[in-house]
Amino acid sequence: MAKNKIEIEVTTDENHVPTGISWTAKNEKIKGRTAKAMSLILWDEENTASMNMDLWTKDMNVDEMRHFVCQSMMLLADTYERSTNDKAHAEAVRGFTKELAKRVGVLEE
Repeated sequence: MAKNKIEIEVTTDENHVPTGISWTAKNEKIKGRTAKAMSLILWDEENTASMNMDLWTKDMNVDEMRHFVCQSMMLLADTYERSTNDKAHAEAVRGFTKELAKRVGVLEE
């Protein structure tokens, strides 16, 4: 059985506010790739609950956060469709996300 390890390193300032995020995936030959934001969602089967960790660096601006959230929602729609084969509801999430992206200025009308 193969094991893969993904390491996430978060640098913070004196107030514990993230100033840097980097990640490494040795099996994929990725080392120290930087990011301004991350969202990690885990599902605990035993407690049937989702847990999440959302972090973003203090230099990430609001416009970038709008893009990040809308892109993340589109990725979740893709994940939902791949895992359930429920294209209709995945499209509903995509439609909602496109409307949100227009409203917050991420997509031009």
